Amino acid sequence: MSQQDSELNSILAEAVEIVDAGQRDAYLRKACGDNAVQHAALQRMVKDYFSIGRLLDPPAVVMQTADFNSSSEVGQKIGPYKLLELIGEGGMGLVYMAEQSKPVRRRVALKLVKPGMDSKQVLARFEAERQAVAIMEHPNIARVLDAGTTDQGRPYFVMELVRGIPITEF
Repeated sequence: MSQQDSELNSILAEAVEIVDAGQRDAYLRKACGDNAVQHAALQRMVKDYFSIGRLLDPPAVVMQTADFNSSSEVGQKIGPYKLLELIGEGGMGLVYMAEQSKPVRRRVALKLVKPGMDSKQVLARFEAERQAVAIMEHPNIARVLDAGTTDQGRPYFVMELVRGIPITEF
């Protein structure tokens, strides 16, 4: 890796940790100085980082709380959703079958960030996933129905519940 590539990667790593877009752009301007080409390239890289392509990266470091039991959340309510059963778990999130009570009654899939996974990197990654899935339109992709944040500040999104075998078994 060249010195320039290493420098760009370092600036990029710092930039994606900045949540506020205005502050992030100010940081990039300062880091790039008068180099407009470098600034434009880094802006594209930051945009790509938060795009669908970012979801293909390996999962972020898992920092699970030792005393947390994902099944202990079954029965809890998140907005109009009651968690019924844990149906999936990934590096940063838990997926529950939930029942929506209003404005309509239906079963849904609710993906929730794991407790303790509140680093800027994980939250940005979860938000990127939530946004990417929400804009996809295809008959074979479950639609996003709702999104929000729990009273404890954990982001979640709600999708159609699709019954079937896990893709890893397929």
